Amino acid sequence: MAGLRERKKDQTRRRISQVALRLFDERGYDQVTVNEIAEAAGVAKVTVFSYFPTKECLVTDGVQDDMAAIVTGRPEGCSPIGALRAHYRATAAPVTTDMDVETLITRIRVISSSPALLAAVYGAQMSRRHELAAALAGGREPDLTAHLMAAQITAAITTLQEAFFQRLAVGAPLEEAAGRLAGDVELAFDLLEHGLTHTEEEQHEKGHQL
Repeated sequence: MAGLRERKKDQTRRRISQVALRLFDERGYDQVTVNEIAEAAGVAKVTVFSYFPTKECLVTDGVQDDMAAIVTGRPEGCSPIGALRAHYRATAAPVTTDMDVETLITRIRVISSSPALLAAVYGAQMSRRHELAAALAGGREPDLTAHLMAAQITAAITTLQEAFFQRLAVGAPLEEAAGRLAGDVELAFDLLEHGLTHTEEEQHEKGHQL
């Protein structure tokens, strides 16, 4: 019975989210009320808020990974960068099998067209960055080094996501976009782990080999 209840909750959550995205995309985020979403989804307003604490969460919920949790939960002997690389390498690999591209593109379109949602995403990014800095500090008060590391990692991941979304938005097949994302992940973490000078040296060596 517990499994059935969980499946029903997941179905309700997905239905509310899908209805909200459709209405936001059709009419604009600011023009749609939570009451209208609840009515269209066939649930009570209180049910919407039980799954999504704020209206913004109807669009932004689950958009970003918890990088701090990835760092703090890494296996013994694994570096923070190593744990993050492994996570994003793994998420890039199965992206072709279970991703709803149309829903993803709609979500990005809705966010991009709303200043309120863009501000919410930016605020969430700032919060995640500070949480990541704390995780990198290992329980100590994060210093400037931890904050700089967190800023670089966060910017790299955001750039990877933007490049992936852009390829899908211009019509690239999912398999192609996913394949390029896998390569981009390795490039991003090579830069984070070894720095720009190391990458420039590699490119220089490749040029001589040609």
